[in-house]
Amino acid sequence: MKLLIIQIAGLGFDFASAQGLSEIAGCKAQKLQPVFPALTCTVQATLRTAQPPSKHGVAANGFMETRLRKALFWEQSSALIDGERIWNKFRENGGSVGMAFFQQSLGESVDQIISPAPLHKHNGGMIMDCSSKPESLYAALQQFAGGPFKLHRYWGPLASSASSQWIAKAITGLINSADTPDLLFTYLPCLDYDLQRHGTDHPKSAKAAKELRRELTLLFNSAKDNGYDVIAFGDYAITDVSGGAIFPNRTLKKAGLLKTRRVKSMLYPDMHQSKAFAVVDHQVAMVTCFDQSVTANAAELLSSIEGVDSVMDAEEQSRHQANHPNSGDLLITAKPGYWFAYPWWNHNAEAPDYAAHVDIHNKPGYDPCELFSGTNPFHTSQDTEKIKGTHGLTGPGYETALFTTLNLNPETLLELSQQLKERLS
Repeated sequence: MKLLIIQIAGLGFDFASAQGLSEIAGCKAQKLQPVFPALTCTVQATLRTAQPPSKHGVAANGFMETRLRKALFWEQSSALIDGERIWNKFRENGGSVGMAFFQQSLGESVDQIISPAPLHKHNGGMIMDCSSKPESLYAALQQFAGGPFKLHRYWGPLASSASSQWIAKAITGLINSADTPDLLFTYLPCLDYDLQRHGTDHPKSAKAAKELRRELTLLFNSAKDNGYDVIAFGDYAITDVSGGAIFPNRTLKKAGLLKTRRVKSMLYPDMHQSKAFAVVDHQVAMVTCFDQSVTANAAELLSSIEGVDSVMDAEEQSRHQANHPNSGDLLITAKPGYWFAYPWWNHNAEAPDYAAHVDIHNKPGYDPCELFSGTNPFHTSQDTEKIKGTHGLTGPGYETALFTTLNLNPETLLELSQQLKERLS
């Protein structure tokens, strides 16, 4: 079996239909219900394990490590994902597996890995590089793509379809080479940037859709020429922001449940003195109550915020197969048109130093404002009103698009993964 699996950031079924992406290389789009929460790392963990978040433990792109009292985001270790991988028997039977630009892939039980892994310099700035298994893989991919991978095109104010172009060229070259794995996972992020910046109806989002078609057509054709079947699917549907940002940590701070410490003029969270903190991620937020006696109070406070849709305790989370220690004591969701922002301060002068920079590992919450430049060209924006698209919810209207050359008709991502596991066994 030879199979290419392409995860497409933000490709909702309705958006695909509106942009003329109902068919790619002769494959018609099918509706696919994403896993809840509909977030990158959660989707990828479900795809790899054929298990829901309650089993694999990846409730979002970040989580609160309660022993450290620290929110961890975009950690790369594959050990964070619990459960047997869907390809284990495939590899035992002699098949080879590759993974390109998947989160939490470092150390994964596959034959080839390529993942962004920049080195942060002591005097500021970074050395852009990729982690590669085998070590020679990144050099080969650079030859196929025409140069090194540029991380600033992958995330931040300069993020663009150039990153997806690089990935598509690199994967095409790999598929055409003698060293290609039998099962290859990859990721195209090009829709994610402008859909979050501008929403679904903006001309720049339409342009991103055209660029996605180009990269998908390249990959589908290359796969066909080399005897590969293809599965390409949207991981979540980005929908328009109409209500704006919700600030759960401001509410917790006002109630005295979140404590801060002032360093010069800046307010940093004091997790060791706090009783509760919300780790936000798009349209969901995981609230950890370090003091269990405040859980009911926190739930009441958070449920009263405009734009909050539900506040789930462990029992309610279990109904959505999302209950896990990493999902927090409370899991809150936003109403359609709203999203959660991490700030606990009210004025930019009080913002921590990292707030005005691309700093995905130090910020204790996802920050889409990093997609915009600030008033200082070396800073990112802190204006949450700029965000026009978001995701994380599931249900009717949140389906994603699935294209495949295989005879598969799954209704959900979990079913897709389970069917893949059967075929690979």
